[in-house]
Amino acid sequence: MGQKINPLGFRLGTTQNHHSIWFEKPKKYCESLQEDKKIRDRIKNYIDNHRVSSRTDYISRIQIEKVRDFVQVIIYMGFPMFLIEGKPHKIQELKVDVEKVLHCGNRKLTISISKIRNPYRDPNILAAVLAHQLKRRVAFRKAMKKTIEFAQKEGSAKGIKVQIAGRIDGKEMARVEWLRKGRVSLQTIRTKIDFCSTTVGTIYGVLGIKIWVFANEES
Repeated sequence: MGQKINPLGFRLGTTQNHHSIWFEKPKKYCESLQEDKKIRDRIKNYIDNHRVSSRTDYISRIQIEKVRDFVQVIIYMGFPMFLIEGKPHKIQELKVDVEKVLHCGNRKLTISISKIRNPYRDPNILAAVLAHQLKRRVAFRKAMKKTIEFAQKEGSAKGIKVQIAGRIDGKEMARVEWLRKGRVSLQTIRTKIDFCSTTVGTIYGVLGIKIWVFANEES
């Protein structure tokens, strides 16, 4: 059997970079790692609870940079209507909420929003769109085809693969269904593969979603 590996970790240092940039002593490494998880959870929960529309404010990734007494958080988003329109009041409100989970309260925290250029080329945004369709009980195959169409509209993706696993359509036996359009080269390290793995709760149970996007090929 083939051994599966996360496409992002497999390409660290070549076409992928870390989303957390900091250095910590071994004894405090776990504490800082947990702090990053809490910061990301706070931001995601805040945006989910204050989202203007189900078609806006999708989070691509959250980058955290730490130095001795300074923490910088950059939120890369697609269609950031809520936070952009609510500046600076909403950003300040989010900042106060995130400061509650920082281990050292005397550190300075800054939060900024960065709008990504091609939202529908990002697998995290595509997964959020697919999850929304599945929650509305759209037929899974139709939802998968619609997700692939969104990715193809951007024109910069050379290939995409969408996979759903679980009790699809309420069937008693769980199964895996997938669709692929174009080329998705997972074994070549120099290829720029963006990957997302998430879950969505439906009335039949939890479904797993995985999306691979082949953006381009590095020389």
